Amino acid sequence: MEPSPKAEVADTARRHDGPIETDAVIVGAGPVGLFQVFELGLLEIKAHVIDTLGYPGGQCIELYPDKPIYDIPAVPVCTGKELTDNLLKQIEPFGATFHFGQEVSVVRKQDDGRFYVETSKGTQFLTKTVFIAGGVGSFQPRTLKVDGLDKFGETQLFYRVKNPAQFAGKNLVIVGGGDSALDWTLNFVQDGPNKAESVILLHRRDGFRAAPASVARMRELCEAMEMQLIVGQITGFDEVDGRLANVKVTGGDGVTRVVPLDVLLVFFGLSPKLGPIAEWGLGIERKQIVVDTEKFETNVPGIFAVGDINTYPGKKKLILSGFHEAALAAFGASPYIFPEKRVLLQYTTTSPKLHKVLGVETPVFD
Repeated sequence: MEPSPKAEVADTARRHDGPIETDAVIVGAGPVGLFQVFELGLLEIKAHVIDTLGYPGGQCIELYPDKPIYDIPAVPVCTGKELTDNLLKQIEPFGATFHFGQEVSVVRKQDDGRFYVETSKGTQFLTKTVFIAGGVGSFQPRTLKVDGLDKFGETQLFYRVKNPAQFAGKNLVIVGGGDSALDWTLNFVQDGPNKAESVILLHRRDGFRAAPASVARMRELCEAMEMQLIVGQITGFDEVDGRLANVKVTGGDGVTRVVPLDVLLVFFGLSPKLGPIAEWGLGIERKQIVVDTEKFETNVPGIFAVGDINTYPGKKKLILSGFHEAALAAFGASPYIFPEKRVLLQYTTTSPKLHKVLGVETPVFD
């Protein structure tokens, strides 16, 4: 895998005196939030997009920019970065305004039916609708709980791989039993520009949550002595001259072994944190926002939730499901924005009006 820069798009916000008045505010610039811009745009609804990250793409860019995605309709395979770049290209005609590096701190219903929205940087909005597309919320990696180990964060201890090349030629200990741990283990063992000097996979038990094919491949590599699997948990470490020299791993047999390393990579998954969203008066179930399945609207009229952050009977956390939700949410929001207007379903293939909105020519068929 090649190192992947963040998706390039400028923070298009401008200085503004007083609240910005708009039809829609989208909270989250991941794939579903970006596609929400598109679906709103087809209905001639302009949107402002707010994200805590400094760039668009959400988890696709933050966690697996180079990892292949296979379940986007009509796209046999693409990386997280390619998906983000293509979505940004797709929404270009609609001129969305982005506000990066900001967290929405206040959402309050006004007497006129609009919502007052304020961010952590003091940016203010008056909007007719709000779309929450925050993925799993303000996601944070679950950390390794060993006293004193966090001092090596971002020097020898990492919870994400942003630049695989920096680990080439290193002695790696990778901790975890899910897809991320196995994927990166296989990546750093195989021949290529990112190949590590050595790889040890460490998991608390011999069972794994990862794809069976990845687990089988990992065991083959262990049999071939190209890597090593250790079952146990990190209970301590040694520091030499200010650097992490090794970790102490205690196995199920009670024996503690010293494992030398250059870099420790930990993949325990993400801990979803709703943050201020939890204070907005929305129906919440297991840290997810409850919505209907007609419009993906919350219990607060005019606030919609799409993508991984919502829940409803039969919910599946797939990007393609989020795209479907964004389409219906846009139609559900239209009456709040155009109360006197009847919105008809039109097709981008044949509608001259949508062609005009998209800035393309209507094809002439013989």
